[in-house]
Amino acid sequence: MSLEIIGMITPQLQSETLVASGPAINPGHVQRAARAHEDAGFDRILVPQHSTGHDASQVIAYAAAHTERVGYLLAHRPGFIGPAFAARQLATLENFAGGRLAVHIISGGSDEEQRRDGDFLDHDQRYARTDEYLEVLKRSWSATEPFDHHGALYRYERAYSEVKPLQQVDGRPQIPVFFGGASDAALRVAARHADAYALWGEPLDETRTLLRRVRAAAAQQGRRIRFSVSFRVILGETEGQAWDRADAILERTRTLRQLAGQGRGGPLQSVGAQRLLNAASRGEVLDDRLWTAIARETGGRSNSTALVGTPEQVASALAKYVDLGVGTLLIRGFDPVEDAIDYGRELIPRLRALAAERLAHGQDLHDEQPAADTTPGTPPGTPPATPDPRATLQAA
Repeated sequence: MSLEIIGMITPQLQSETLVASGPAINPGHVQRAARAHEDAGFDRILVPQHSTGHDASQVIAYAAAHTERVGYLLAHRPGFIGPAFAARQLATLENFAGGRLAVHIISGGSDEEQRRDGDFLDHDQRYARTDEYLEVLKRSWSATEPFDHHGALYRYERAYSEVKPLQQVDGRPQIPVFFGGASDAALRVAARHADAYALWGEPLDETRTLLRRVRAAAAQQGRRIRFSVSFRVILGETEGQAWDRADAILERTRTLRQLAGQGRGGPLQSVGAQRLLNAASRGEVLDDRLWTAIARETGGRSNSTALVGTPEQVASALAKYVDLGVGTLLIRGFDPVEDAIDYGRELIPRLRALAAERLAHGQDLHDEQPAADTTPGTPPGTPPATPDPRATLQAA
């Protein structure tokens, strides 16, 4: 199984350092951003969803019509339409996109965000709904005849979809399902339904522990799951230039948040956001070059931890996650289009080469690779001490 690389686009140019301007939907930007990712060598493009913005499915339909090869990952929130209808809707989009669609199920990590769309279930109730929703959704894609479903939230008699996905998962018509959420309730649903479990960029030790929990939960269901991890990436021709960019990005982020009347972000309901903030509390730079300053500034919103360095250094850092069994990497920048183009010049080719080398040596990108020998006298499992790389640069 080869390495999968995912980017992200939105229907207007924006990020923590770029203020959105103009109409909420900018077709020209969508075309340019999608084509830039395709030309850079990305495998898929995530289109996110939130309670006051665009319909991600229509953004993907438009982008897919203006690209040829790149796939798409649709952020989809269960519960706002019924799963039998959603199955037909998603399969229709997947057919028009020539099979270039996966769906990222987001149950919702914030009561406030969900209530804007009229959803007043609590956190665990949302995940219970997602469980039943995915059961009906996936059955609709693969059923060869009408079926009945009588569940706690959904009831169908002779439900059926004439539209079947072009793709297959485990020999059945299916659209690949990505799934996020780090709470116990989320992991139970992931174990039953996810084809790919997605997490934000945490330090290696925390990532290893979470992946092992998910693997164990999936094994109890007789399943194996692919893993996806998401990072922001800040590149420079030299390491010093990369850290200069990071400092400028942090300053710009602070300035824009202050102008918008926002202070430093506080704790969110999302367990994933809380995990990022817990990591940030231990230091601004963790492991080799995992930069937590933006996560701390924004309250752990979205994937806000970054890897900083030259393309070679960042590729090496990402390879350590591949060695944990991560087969999908989502990378995006703070200048979304220009950074995507930049990644295609050197970073993505390096990642492809590193993954090919591991595959050539028999590594399964599902599985964690054995750790290197520990230093004599060091207890197994003790992480090596890694000084802040900027301190090293300043000393030089």
